[in-house]
Amino acid sequence: MVLDLVVIGVAITLGPLHNTAFILLLSAPKGVRKGLAFILAWLACLVLLIAVVVLLTGGRPPPHKSAPSTAVLVLKLILGLGMVFYGERKRRRGSRPRQSPKWMARLDHVSVWAAAGFGVLLQPWGAVAAGAATVVEANMSSAATYFALTGYCLLATSSLLAMELHATFRPLTAQVRLRKLRAWIDGHQDQAIVSISLALGLWLMAKSIYQLVG
Repeated sequence: MVLDLVVIGVAITLGPLHNTAFILLLSAPKGVRKGLAFILAWLACLVLLIAVVVLLTGGRPPPHKSAPSTAVLVLKLILGLGMVFYGERKRRRGSRPRQSPKWMARLDHVSVWAAAGFGVLLQPWGAVAAGAATVVEANMSSAATYFALTGYCLLATSSLLAMELHATFRPLTAQVRLRKLRAWIDGHQDQAIVSISLALGLWLMAKSIYQLVG
């Protein structure tokens, strides 16, 4: 479970869409406050999903080869297939000149509450769902499990936390660096989406098939 959560957490935090939106929020008036609202809503969503899964499982993983454990593996396999299909389709289409969505242009003027809403809406839900499915394996009677789940949430938020802290303590330097980072992301967004989708999708497929036939 821990290795799966690390892979999924890395894939989540590297997603280009929410990172671009977060940079725009930080560049807006009261950007640090809006960025904090985004992060808190983002973390709350991850924690809520984990709590729901733990409540459903009672904090104990389902027995191996049982109907619930098989259903979870099938779900992860389907998510992996979807990511591979999406990534391969995008790769075949190739990189195209892109314009930022119209809603991104409005991020300079959104309220703190709206920034929090974007923290929920812009999560890469395929990867987040895979993380929630992985949490089914969590045994909450072990203290190590709590550390693993906390680490997963922090890892999935690490890029946002790093930018927020940089903008808080070094605002002038952060403006320059975040502007360059946004330009780099804009120029490599398609490649990043393809790489992340294929890598995570293949990982989920391989692990799910191995556990289904094992």
